[in-house]
Amino acid sequence: MIGRLIDKLVFGLILVIALQLPQLADHYQQFLAGLYASTQWQVEGYEATAKEYHYADAEAMIARHQQNEEPSVRADAEQKVQTIALYKELTQGLAMFNTGNLFEKTAYMFNPVRFDYLEKTVSNFKPGIPLTTSGIGFGVVVALVVHYLGSIPFILWARRRKRQRLARAN
Repeated sequence: MIGRLIDKLVFGLILVIALQLPQLADHYQQFLAGLYASTQWQVEGYEATAKEYHYADAEAMIARHQQNEEPSVRADAEQKVQTIALYKELTQGLAMFNTGNLFEKTAYMFNPVRFDYLEKTVSNFKPGIPLTTSGIGFGVVVALVVHYLGSIPFILWARRRKRQRLARAN
């Protein structure tokens, strides 16, 4: 009886934790959208500057600046290259968040390459219950799977003990 109570409490705890993932995904998406907007503003500024000074595009301007004799101009060009790369990465990430399912979003968030984004998101995260059916369904499915996988060793141990008792009785 106590074992079943503990089992239900563990499942409840896993469920509450699993229900946080959809909420975290929403917060993460908001973080990405903010970072995307600020990066887009910078890249649009590079494009405007390139157009103003008669370059084909920002990448052509940056390539020219990378060949400049002045080290600060070359360093600035490298920062611009990194900003454009970040912009492209964020564009792909936001597209995935807008069209992907919660499993894809979770895999994206917990990718070690983007761990610093997750860390920044978690620092402002407030636990809650998702209000969408997909969020609740995701939490329940994840909780059931994790609970079942965590229970397998105990189930196998109990079956083994039962077989041993039966073997001793015979």
